[in-house]
Amino acid sequence: MPGNNPDGMVVLCASSAYEEKYYFNQDFAGLPEAVKEELQIMCVLYTADVGGILTLQFDKSGSLFINVTSSEDDFLFDEIGSVLKIKQIQSAKRELLEALELYYRVKFLKHQVTASTSLMD
Repeated sequence: MPGNNPDGMVVLCASSAYEEKYYFNQDFAGLPEAVKEELQIMCVLYTADVGGILTLQFDKSGSLFINVTSSEDDFLFDEIGSVLKIKQIQSAKRELLEALELYYRVKFLKHQVTASTSLMD
């Protein structure tokens, strides 16, 4: 299983407006290039637009969470814009995010896929 944070979360990718960097966890190198590129574009555009640090993380059950943090002294961080942008991402990228959860559950948590497997399992 990919390396865990102390809180048990596994980082898929992250983008920082402060360092102007994008991080992709190489434990997920098996994802198709188009998916990796879409994640990078999504994360970098978010931090360029709103600021802060955006992190996509899986919890122990395989649910994918979008986490946002900002520096206390970052007065330019747009908290309202952040919430709206996350909702927009969750809506526009719903299929991608659900597919990533399924990928994680099958590849890393070793869940079995059946004809009745739901993305919400």
